[in-house]
Amino acid sequence: MQPEPYFFSVIIPTYARPKQLAVCLEALARLNYPRDRFEVIVVDDGSEAPPEPVVKLFRERLSLTLLAQPNSGPACARNTGAWQAKGEFLAFIDDDCAPAAGWLESLAARLTGTRNTIVGGRTINALPHNLFAATSQLMTDAVYAYYNNDVGRANFFTTNNMAVPAAAFRTLSGFDTSFPFAASEDREFCERWLRQGYHTAYAPEAIVNHAHDLTFLGFCRQHFIYGRGALHFHKVRAGRGWEPINPDSNFYFHLFSYPFARSNRRRALLLEVLFALSYAAYTAGFLWEKIQRTVRGQPGGQAKGKQGGPLGSTRQTTKSRPST
Repeated sequence: MQPEPYFFSVIIPTYARPKQLAVCLEALARLNYPRDRFEVIVVDDGSEAPPEPVVKLFRERLSLTLLAQPNSGPACARNTGAWQAKGEFLAFIDDDCAPAAGWLESLAARLTGTRNTIVGGRTINALPHNLFAATSQLMTDAVYAYYNNDVGRANFFTTNNMAVPAAAFRTLSGFDTSFPFAASEDREFCERWLRQGYHTAYAPEAIVNHAHDLTFLGFCRQHFIYGRGALHFHKVRAGRGWEPINPDSNFYFHLFSYPFARSNRRRALLLEVLFALSYAAYTAGFLWEKIQRTVRGQPGGQAKGKQGGPLGSTRQTTKSRPST
């Protein structure tokens, strides 16, 4: 008798974060979900020290595959995992995330009986005492509250908590690998998905805990990279003949008022300062990328290769956000 095919293939891109990866795999090993119904695919994005010693610890507890590729960015790593996946659905998570015990169970409940539907879950900051991590997650929460207000017609999901039908994902050729770092490739994919006439659903009960230990410089670098990704996103859209995105004043009012609805006045004021700092870094990244493209002579072209900037390496995994 043939075993049932996997319902989920959980795909984890990783780069030089063995401790975080171990926490992620431990949480996956403790899921309240049948072990024979999901596989886990770890894709190493060119780490100098491959994560095989970490993966080896979990091979008896999970159906686990380790793939490796030259350093090409998380969009390419996710695609690498997706092309090898055997599951009916692809569940994406990051190596610094730990899913709650009911994560796959909650996603499965939303996906069963649907066709061509992305389901995105809720991400919670696992480091509440790290103000920079808390600020970044709060900004994502604000984006979700605005763009995903209709849970049956959401607009945007981050790739650290998202499940998608494997066949439809491959039909759309996966994530756009011209994005050289983890910024806006999720935004682009969600828009392309919706333009195809496919569906989305927000599942806040599908919880992932995100432990991104940010410093002041890391926070600035993260939002600088978001700005660089946003410029590339605009260029990709323009190259496809899509209509330009106009600034949404209602969104910005919602975003900057959001801390006061979630925190006491003193903390909210501090969060507002960090929100403003994030947008200064975001704008700097946007302008930096624009200048670099002009210097390279590719004002409307594709970004090529790993690129640095005044705030350092772009390899660190980050999430994007809709804005400009």
